[in-house]
Amino acid sequence: MNTSEAQDTFISHLIELRNRLLRAVIAVVVVFVALFPFASDLYALLARPLLASLPKGGQMIATDVTTPFFVPMKVAMMTAFLIALPYILYQVWSYVAPGLYRHEKRLALPLIVSSVLLFFIGMAFAYFLVFPVIFGFINKTAPAGVAVMTDINKYLDFVLTLFVAFGVTFEVPVVVIVLVQMGLVSVAKLKEIRPYVVVGAFVIGAIFTPPDVVSQIMLAVPLWLLYELGILLARFVAKPAPPSEEYQIMTDEQMEREFDHVETQQKEL
Repeated sequence: MNTSEAQDTFISHLIELRNRLLRAVIAVVVVFVALFPFASDLYALLARPLLASLPKGGQMIATDVTTPFFVPMKVAMMTAFLIALPYILYQVWSYVAPGLYRHEKRLALPLIVSSVLLFFIGMAFAYFLVFPVIFGFINKTAPAGVAVMTDINKYLDFVLTLFVAFGVTFEVPVVVIVLVQMGLVSVAKLKEIRPYVVVGAFVIGAIFTPPDVVSQIMLAVPLWLLYELGILLARFVAKPAPPSEEYQIMTDEQMEREFDHVETQQKEL
């Protein structure tokens, strides 16, 4: 391939990348426009776990003038991205798939699909199970005479942090399988470092959750169990170890035959 052909190929790849990125952006915008009239309802749905734990008559507040408008818009935009995510990943896959080998395609596509599903499952786990526990704990431990009225923007930042934390946590099996498939770590090594992973899981739970034991456990235990699931699944994709060539000491008879063979070769030369 000469320089002109290589340049044409590079430009064609850039044009294809631009077109696929444009399609992905258009998909997000279209979904956002469809969700725009329901932005306030989407935020109310997101805030339901906190509102359900507040005392009777409790409510959220907005401390900035433009917050009541822009915060629901953020929620609508993020919801639009999540809804359009399968189409976005399809565009990414269509761009990179032609450059992959057949065995790479067989592994990459299931990993992409499973990673998206696991991230959504992690978010659902946080919303339906973790949020009620966290907000119930916070409201029960509030000092007497203190009305818990959270700013809607700060609440959004808090739940997004937990969504990302639990979503990434549920990606652990995919990460383990990829590391084993690439040969960066073995299944035996993963089993060996299991105690450190368990300790690290509880440290992560203490960092990303409020200071109550229940919510920390609700992040740490799934992280540990998903690590074990990753080890179990990684056995099916682990590359077989090459046969070891151990050094064996030669016997006297073998050494004499080797010396005779060397002398014969020298005489022939």
